[in-house]
Amino acid sequence: MRKSGKQTQEKSVSYAKWGYIFIAPFFLAYAIFTFYPQILTIYNSFFEYYRDGLTVVGPRFVGLANFKTLFTANSAGYVPIIKFLGNTLWLWIIGAVPQFVVAMLLALFFTSTRLDIKGQQFFKSVIYMPNLIMASAFSMLFFALFSQVGPVNQILISSGMVSQPVNFLGMRVSVQTLIGLMNFLMWFGNTTILLMAGIQSIDESLFESARLDGSTSTQVFFNITMPLLMPIFIYVLITSMIGGIQMFDVPQVLTNGYGIPNNTSTTMIMYLNNFLGISKNYGMAGAVSVLLFIITAVLSGFVFKTINKK
Repeated sequence: MRKSGKQTQEKSVSYAKWGYIFIAPFFLAYAIFTFYPQILTIYNSFFEYYRDGLTVVGPRFVGLANFKTLFTANSAGYVPIIKFLGNTLWLWIIGAVPQFVVAMLLALFFTSTRLDIKGQQFFKSVIYMPNLIMASAFSMLFFALFSQVGPVNQILISSGMVSQPVNFLGMRVSVQTLIGLMNFLMWFGNTTILLMAGIQSIDESLFESARLDGSTSTQVFFNITMPLLMPIFIYVLITSMIGGIQMFDVPQVLTNGYGIPNNTSTTMIMYLNNFLGISKNYGMAGAVSVLLFIITAVLSGFVFKTINKK
């Protein structure tokens, strides 16, 4: 019997190694395409490394000089990195606030058992559809609509509301509003579907118990729905904020890369792109990237700790 047990033990096969084999491609791809470029970016941020015509200057170690340059005021009297960070956060806020409000209202509307909305799959497809349109195409559409020879100006002139074309793309308020509107239209459908999934995962018996106890819809939302929806809400908020900090294509296309008027719509990634695409200053580009990483990590941690606090 002992011999048979020993033979059985020797013949047993361990499948634990297959788990590591299956996840190895992910870690390999992450190391090559994400981790290594991150380390290289941090490394370049400490070097003077740029192209002057056909001459390549550097790489020469300069320590924190690139970061010091970022926080130095320019000839116009302002610190570019501070102004562009403010622009980026403001453009995200004016698009994200209505996005979350509308998405939450739609999610509550479609998941309400009292209303029992029919054709939910159709409405989900419709509200998600703008998310499938490329941001550059969206920007080109709005550029054509609101240009001085576009249909919006033609309607305003023909209706007698204005006597001459309005320069929507030359005013700070209108440009920032259009950027916020585009971000709202592109992402509110995605946010709605995620919040709907979160609400539908909540046990329906909790809502029924609250209604039997005489709770109003407002009390149910703030005492049952929102607390239990908080993990999904935090995830959507943080991913939206990270996407907002990385905003590039919408303002880039709408303003032709100039951040008009007077750089009031220039974002952090547009500022970073100036170093990569125009001056080929890899040292400064690395410094901006590192700063973006730190800002994103700090803001994400702050939002998570603040909202998730009891």
